[in-house]
Amino acid sequence: MGSDKTVIGIDIGTTSTKSVVFGMNGSVRGSCSIHYPLLHERPSWAEQDPDAIVEAVTRSVKGAIEQSGISGVDVAGASLSSAMHSVIAIDETGKPLTRSMTWADGRSEAEAQHIRQHVPDIYFRTGTPIHPMSPLPKLIWLRNNRTDVWERAAKFVSIKEYVLFVLFGQWAVDYSLASATGLLNGQQLDWDEQALRLAGLETGRLSPLQPGTYRMQGLSADYAQRMGLGKETPFFLGGSDGAMANIGVGAIGPGEMAVTIGTSAAVRMMMDRPLTDERQRTFCYHVADSSYVIGGAANNGGIVLQWLREKMFAGGGFAGAGGSGAAGIEGRGSVEALLEEAAKVSPGAEGLLFLPFLTGERAPIWNAEARGTFFGANLGHGRGHFVRAGLEGVMLGVLSVAHALEDLAGPAVEVRASGGFTKSLLWRQMLADMLGQRVSIPRVTEASALGAAAIAMQELGELGHWSDIKSWIPIDEVLEPSAAAAKVYRELLGIYTRLCGALAPAFAEIADLQRKRSG
Repeated sequence: MGSDKTVIGIDIGTTSTKSVVFGMNGSVRGSCSIHYPLLHERPSWAEQDPDAIVEAVTRSVKGAIEQSGISGVDVAGASLSSAMHSVIAIDETGKPLTRSMTWADGRSEAEAQHIRQHVPDIYFRTGTPIHPMSPLPKLIWLRNNRTDVWERAAKFVSIKEYVLFVLFGQWAVDYSLASATGLLNGQQLDWDEQALRLAGLETGRLSPLQPGTYRMQGLSADYAQRMGLGKETPFFLGGSDGAMANIGVGAIGPGEMAVTIGTSAAVRMMMDRPLTDERQRTFCYHVADSSYVIGGAANNGGIVLQWLREKMFAGGGFAGAGGSGAAGIEGRGSVEALLEEAAKVSPGAEGLLFLPFLTGERAPIWNAEARGTFFGANLGHGRGHFVRAGLEGVMLGVLSVAHALEDLAGPAVEVRASGGFTKSLLWRQMLADMLGQRVSIPRVTEASALGAAAIAMQELGELGHWSDIKSWIPIDEVLEPSAAAAKVYRELLGIYTRLCGALAPAFAEIADLQRKRSG
């Protein structure tokens, strides 16, 4: 293939789909992002319109090709990354009977609690923590609460499966996505019999399992024209967004940890075998070949800073770390101003601690009823303390997951960080201080899209193996930890961990009260 050939990495996310055109050396030639709403018809529900996402995939591919200035004939192939844990009921004609229930949908909390109490060992076979994010309790909820849908449904699929069916008229699910459903046996890489019995499903109502390198060709003529691609352009299944992100940042080898903080947060390491945690703090999902990713995702990342800006300090708020009310810095409610004030406060926020559970929590506590909590506030704490405590709360959650991974796989030998949080020097330095070790910031714009593209490059013969892309990824910055700050954070983590356990009963009570008040 000539150097003018390209591949497209398509990343289907929670609020947008982004397509990126890559050269065969990993260079970005063009990109396009199309946004769509996350629908909250009822409290705790979080859905997407499946056809809106098909449209977003179509338009983003077209837009990325146009921005790159190439022709569709120069696209050698495409591969997909997708958010995990979505569920759509599909009728016998291939039409959706429901919206896509996303990972953020919490309606199946009662079903998850039932599984946790009566069949907790299922985690050790599937590697998927027992939590409402998982498709397993979502399916049980549908069976119990939407019998009309359950009886009419020919299949239950993820959003990526639906997109590919619309484009190619074929059902298939890659092992990477399937391993995050709570229905796949991680050792056997086949549907788990006990999980299927719990869900009340037969394998015929799920898509055939395929590796991420599986090729689809014969693109619908209409969609080929709308995307600007040839009908025979091959699409490869790729994998889940987390697995593809590890590839895309180059956290591939033993002991290489990836930390990603955007709206939410995740900590992941790759292994050559499936590995579960006896305390059920972490997930274990398939990546590709004989590779697995272990780790944990936290619900609350950059959304905490957004909440502080929009809800707590939109108009300037109360006094900062030595300020006097709303007077002073121009636009004190801006993110930049809040970060400036937080930076003036010493590590540990002078004893103010924040449990960042504004949207419940996943790893490592897996408690959908957990709620955000400031602890230790006194009259000396101002806006800067609260903002710093908010940022530190996110990082304490990340540190908790990192410690769980260390228990499982040993200490990290390298940490690579990516996501929107890296735009803040304060926040990225805080990660190094929390972990007490060096943190590298790779120059990667869209890690999940690049990881998916690497799968396509391998199958097209342009790359020996997807892991080879690590050599392409430059490091923009290396952050050294502060020993003094690390000592403070170790002490703070102990209090944080004990609070998470001690407040669990109160979390359940306040969550129940909130449901009653909002209902």
